[in-house]
Amino acid sequence: MTPEAMVGDITHLLEVWVAGWAGCRGYETRTEGRFPAALRADTTGEWEYFASDPSDSEFADLAAKTAEVPARVLTILTNDVDRYTVLAQQHGLNVTSASQTMMVVDMETQDAEDPWLSDDELTLESSESNGVHHAVVRSGDRLAASGQVLVINGTAVFDKIVTEPDFQRRGLGSFIMKALAAQAFEHDVEDGLLLASLDGQKLYSHLGWTSVCHVLMLSASNEGSDLSVV
Repeated sequence: MTPEAMVGDITHLLEVWVAGWAGCRGYETRTEGRFPAALRADTTGEWEYFASDPSDSEFADLAAKTAEVPARVLTILTNDVDRYTVLAQQHGLNVTSASQTMMVVDMETQDAEDPWLSDDELTLESSESNGVHHAVVRSGDRLAASGQVLVINGTAVFDKIVTEPDFQRRGLGSFIMKALAAQAFEHDVEDGLLLASLDGQKLYSHLGWTSVCHVLMLSASNEGSDLSVV
């Protein structure tokens, strides 16, 4: 499926992404109304609610649940950031992050072969556990870069693509993405899906990914996070 075709149903993309993201991290999931939620057991210990372009009443219901506990987060996928920023203010929520985007790619455009490391000091470790594929690059005992991917119904959901500070600007982000793509091709996979930070958007665009919507994170507190990493 082309990225253009995928853009038409952001609600479906959200459901697939939450399933993949939660699956990568071992989170419990449930639904609130017609939207998914995940229990961030390893970080806040609280529920995070997700919605794509909710109606005013749907937003009000989700905002009320979010406001009950400061550690809860409401994440909105939309291309109308202004509307939901105003609604957040009306319901006592703060915008804690507005720089991330959801991105998609046609996996046919990605390389299915294992990439090669040009630096002999670096090594790649690939593994799989409970369907989640991991790629780790090390320099001796030091972690250099890492990431993970889970294929959900033909869509590869990429998560936690991280290059450690001392190893940045050496192409390791691209390398990890290619290593994970090669593992994803062990399954029947058509599309790729991820949430990208501001820096990540530059990398993924270079690799052929397309942004489909903005990601707005809201909370009763002022603490935000990057869903693609934290």
